[in-house]
Amino acid sequence: MKPEVSVIVPAYNTETYIKRAIDSVLSQTFEDFEIIVVDDASTDGTVQVLKGIQDDRLKLVCQKQNGGAGAARNRALQEATGDWVAVLDSDDWYAPERLERLLTFAKENQADMVADDFYIIEDGETEPRTTMIEYHDPSIVDVLAINPVSFVLSDIEGRQGLELGFSKPLFRRQLLVENNITYKPEIKVSQDFWLDLDCLVRGAKFLLLPEPYYYYRSRDGALTTSTNKVERLNEECAAVRRFFKDEASYLKQNTELVDALNLKLKETKKLKDYYKVVAFLKRGKLFRAGLESLKYPLFYQTLLSEVPKSLSRHFGAIFFKTKVYKKFS
Repeated sequence: MKPEVSVIVPAYNTETYIKRAIDSVLSQTFEDFEIIVVDDASTDGTVQVLKGIQDDRLKLVCQKQNGGAGAARNRALQEATGDWVAVLDSDDWYAPERLERLLTFAKENQADMVADDFYIIEDGETEPRTTMIEYHDPSIVDVLAINPVSFVLSDIEGRQGLELGFSKPLFRRQLLVENNITYKPEIKVSQDFWLDLDCLVRGAKFLLLPEPYYYYRSRDGALTTSTNKVERLNEECAAVRRFFKDEASYLKQNTELVDALNLKLKETKKLKDYYKVVAFLKRGKLFRAGLESLKYPLFYQTLLSEVPKSLSRHFGAIFFKTKVYKKFS
């Protein structure tokens, strides 16, 4: 008999974290699920850790070649048999009641997608420092209905917003299957964002529940360098342009979404140009940085807006570390 929920987990070199991720699903108050882990050709002990977990609801699929998180998630979607699909990154984890709460809420409200608030926990820390909603807009206390325009506007580079592209909704699998919606492996960044937007433009009813049941582990890694930020922002610009091309007929009838996407593209390009200059400054190439700043007249305007944000993030993290949140253990 098929399960009601399929939890899909792409994994790559997360031997340190993945047991906690899987244990958090196995400890759910709701038990009618399957877990499909697709290991993306890990070179560490991830597979060995998974093979040591004994539970018939866990299915492990091992890729012979590394294809990236999008390809791994698509393979997991192919294997999924549940009526609903939940996504879990292999270094994150669920609160015990997450599946039960989201599934009940989705059914009660006839939703196709339900996202929850999420805790943000720095790698190496034991307590979350904040949640997505508390950090961006603590005034949100009621359920929010998300449409394509509000979704895009929530996730504009360099602007305050809920950043809903980081959320991990529970999906009605029929929505994905009937509309042939999958992750796009060729898009290297923000794959969750673009899949969610694909669902929305195909009429999905998407609700945000302002209660945190997901623990998002913030791991900086190589993406924090200025050079890699430029690469990431370049990829983001390319993804926006691709969406314009792929959804041209839909966008002809939806000028508000066109405006939102154009704003996203404009702000992403502006931030990309800013980090180009910053990359030269960090390498001590002051003359080259000066030349680059002349090419991008908005550099100094962006600099004035980015410095306060950077200070706010730094001191905000210190402040939130003094708070104690309920933690799943």
